Amino acid sequence: MKAHRNVTLSLPEPLLRRFRVYAAARNESMTSLMAEAIRDLLERDEQTAAANRRFLERIRNAPDRGSGPWSRDEMHER
Repeated sequence: MKAHRNVTLSLPEPLLRRFRVYAAARNESMTSLMAEAIRDLLERDEQTAAANRRFLERIRNAPDRGSGPWSRDEMHER
């Protein structure tokens, strides 16, 4: 069985009311919905960070396509 810890969360009353109705309509607890939302948020953040790392790695390892550096004479050729 997974260990759970209680936390205190302060929400604006209108948001809390909507959240209670949302959870009840889906026959789920507010706790399970919050846990799912937090997991999803963290997973998206991890995926974004991984994609950024892959992108930067591709840039660092990109082959030279003749885009520079140029000599002074080459830059001023016409």
